[in-house]
Amino acid sequence: MYEYIIGKVVGIKEDYIVLDNNGIGYKIFTSRNSLVSLEIGETVTMYIYFNLREDGVYLYGFITEEELDMFNLLLLVSKIGPKVGLGILSTLTPNQIKFAILNNDSNALCNAPGVGKKTASRIILELKDRIDDNCIGEDIDTIKDVDMVENAINGLMSLGYTRGEILRVLNKIDTSNMDTEDIIRETLKRLSKQ
Repeated sequence: MYEYIIGKVVGIKEDYIVLDNNGIGYKIFTSRNSLVSLEIGETVTMYIYFNLREDGVYLYGFITEEELDMFNLLLLVSKIGPKVGLGILSTLTPNQIKFAILNNDSNALCNAPGVGKKTASRIILELKDRIDDNCIGEDIDTIKDVDMVENAINGLMSLGYTRGEILRVLNKIDTSNMDTEDIIRETLKRLSKQ
């Protein structure tokens, strides 16, 4: 039904954003990877997956078509719904997911919330033939970095900060050469100035 929505980000929550388009506020559930690159007030294009269920209408959106394509692929796997799909895309990038599938690396997929050994094996089995091994980019070795950032977020949340508050600050920090403690320290420093 929707291909994309262009609008101004007026709210960033833990697992969704509110996007204003001509006076209508769209609640769009998204991944952590998309959330960290968004800021309040900026105009963005969100590529949309429309989900109609008995209990309501839900929009899932991503800032890249690549992420939306991977989300759609994950939904083809039996017993994986939008919530688990978002969890996987919040933990791993599309390229890391492709790499894990092509290398039968169920442990990498198990890092995502809601994904156990059986689900990871099912993802690998059902998607292996659908992944083009020529399209994997250079960010494969960042799985470790993603783990450190996620550990830092969990540590900061245990101190009483919300995921949304943390992600807004983390978005402005280059974490590539930092360990978990450095990420927590730098984020706390910036959070205390707000």
